Amino acid sequence: MDIDDDDDDFGFGDDAWDGDEARPEMEQHRDHVRRMPVMRKAGEVLRLTEAIVAVIDEEKDELQIREQMLANAFMLMPKIAAAESGDRYTPRMENAVVIKIHARELLAQTALVQAEKLASASDLQVLRDAVEEFRVLFVAWVRGFDKDNDIPDGWGLFHD
Repeated sequence: MDIDDDDDDFGFGDDAWDGDEARPEMEQHRDHVRRMPVMRKAGEVLRLTEAIVAVIDEEKDELQIREQMLANAFMLMPKIAAAESGDRYTPRMENAVVIKIHARELLAQTALVQAEKLASASDLQVLRDAVEEFRVLFVAWVRGFDKDNDIPDGWGLFHD
């Protein structure tokens, strides 16, 4: 079979999915995800983290905590979007676990930044408060996952 053969669309033919037709629904979903309280709070956590790391002196940051904090803050929003891209319980929970790990790491890093006196304690407390608010929204969001809408994957993490 020639890959350039116009007569065969790999089984899709004239009934192929039309991206333009689905675009409004996709945009509506994207807008819904952007408006979700947990997503908005994740964006706030990111902006606060960016502001804090901007004042950390690179010369004093021997452990490269700036990069680590940013990496953790940057992971929250994409993982929420990934969890919202489908409705199966296991993939949603897998993303939720990754989100939790990054949020907890970010909190731990605020303690290190404070111990090393790389940023003000009051600025770090603002970030900690935002992460706590995120955590509360996160818990409510995860509780909304439908445990019955799943296909067990055999790894035993979310099913007996």
